[in-house]
Amino acid sequence: MVRPSRGDASPGMWRREAGTVVLRVAPPAEQVTAPFAITAGLHVPRVPTEWAPHSHARHELVWVRGGTLTSRVQDRVFTVSEGYGLWMPAGVVHGGRATAGARFYAAFFDPDRAPFTFEEPGAVAMTPLLESLLTHLSRTDLDAEARERAESVVFDVLQPSQHQFVLQLPGDPRIDAIAEALLDDPADCRSLEEWARWLGISDRTITRAFRHATGLSFAQWRQVLRVHRALMLLSEGLDVTTVSETLGYAQPSTFIASFRRVMGTTPGAFFDTAEGAPAHVRNPVSPVHDS
Repeated sequence: MVRPSRGDASPGMWRREAGTVVLRVAPPAEQVTAPFAITAGLHVPRVPTEWAPHSHARHELVWVRGGTLTSRVQDRVFTVSEGYGLWMPAGVVHGGRATAGARFYAAFFDPDRAPFTFEEPGAVAMTPLLESLLTHLSRTDLDAEARERAESVVFDVLQPSQHQFVLQLPGDPRIDAIAEALLDDPADCRSLEEWARWLGISDRTITRAFRHATGLSFAQWRQVLRVHRALMLLSEGLDVTTVSETLGYAQPSTFIASFRRVMGTTPGAFFDTAEGAPAHVRNPVSPVHDS
């Protein structure tokens, strides 16, 4: 089922862009298991695309080129930018959203044939070798021995990333409204005292609630949220000055310093590193239609 969105917000995710298409994925029982341990493919959404909450019978690894993917798993929002992938274990309910024109890659792993398991969703470093192997496995003309050799190397090199970039949502009814408002508008610069007046509670209550629910202060949590959003905007080609203004920073240098605190590097260096990997979009791949 596909339906266009009018730009409304969905709980725990960014505000939808106008024209977003929402896809509903068949439940696991209706999905056909391929005769391979790993099945890979490519999908290029022409418009912003959202996948409604669903799960898969197989483990899934997704990564993007030329855009970003966000995924919601319970009270966590993962942002997948270039250079990283997201591992989603079989049976885990998740939703996702890809920016228009992003080259969306997915590989599915048969749980019965995978010699390992990652029990939780998490970031994977998409090294050039790993991408090349998965692109190779998207071919339909590989014989059984060639496929088995490639699959064994994938299992050798597939590792969790040292950098796990995830936004923990509060999941606390006292402060959930703040989280939803900032997801809707990350540039909202209301102070802690102003949020407290808006909710009719004390600023100390907000502070304690954020610490307890997310492990971060309110200011730190908002900083992480803005960097999540910045990754999406920067991957769409916006310059640092525009992104800085969009996210409510007084000047670009403040935004760059904030980005460095969260990501450990500047926006330019982060994306230069990601873009240094080979663009496998030139290689032929089979289409994939779910996330």
